[in-house]
Amino acid sequence: MEPVRTCVGCRARAPRSALLRVVRVESSLIPDVRASMPGRGAWVHETSECVDAAVRRRAFVRALRASGPLDTQTLTEHLQRNG
Repeated sequence: MEPVRTCVGCRARAPRSALLRVVRVESSLIPDVRASMPGRGAWVHETSECVDAAVRRRAFVRALRASGPLDTQTLTEHLQRNG
């Protein structure tokens, strides 16, 4: 049985393999494609709709326990390359 995670964008539950893990490195959101980077992670569907919803609702800030705004440039570039 595969682990289930909740997307921070649309808040739907999905198998871990269907979601992208995102971690915070300093003040940037970094996609953790292999899901092996240390630290807290937030799970999101690999779509611009879910990522935009998570940014708009400040879900990444809450899930990653950040104290300020996070830079989404690296995450956005990853979505453009793989989308």
